[in-house]
Amino acid sequence: MSAHAPYLSETEAPTRAEVEALTGLTVLEFGTDWCGHCRAAQPAIAEVLPEHSSWRHLKVEDGPGRPLGRSFRVKLWPTLVLLRDGQELARLVRPTQAADLRQALLQAQRRLKL
Repeated sequence: MSAHAPYLSETEAPTRAEVEALTGLTVLEFGTDWCGHCRAAQPAIAEVLPEHSSWRHLKVEDGPGRPLGRSFRVKLWPTLVLLRDGQELARLVRPTQAADLRQALLQAQRRLKL
């Protein structure tokens, strides 16, 4: 899924159990299409994620009462949760610089090798 794809609606979004059952590496992005911070982050996300093809990218629309976002304690948008086999490795809140996202992905991958 590309950075320019729409966010998955509440009915399309995976459940927490489905996220925890995912195998491999996943970037779970919480936000909305109308959020200015989310829009500002998209160029950095679009630049970096294609460089890391081993990471699956899921964009999930968040909002009050949305169970998946609440289960990850998302407070600000966008929040990117980096997962391995459904377990959180790291997170970025309101990233705007490609270098920040690139560093977080590399650090998460280094953690996997320890």
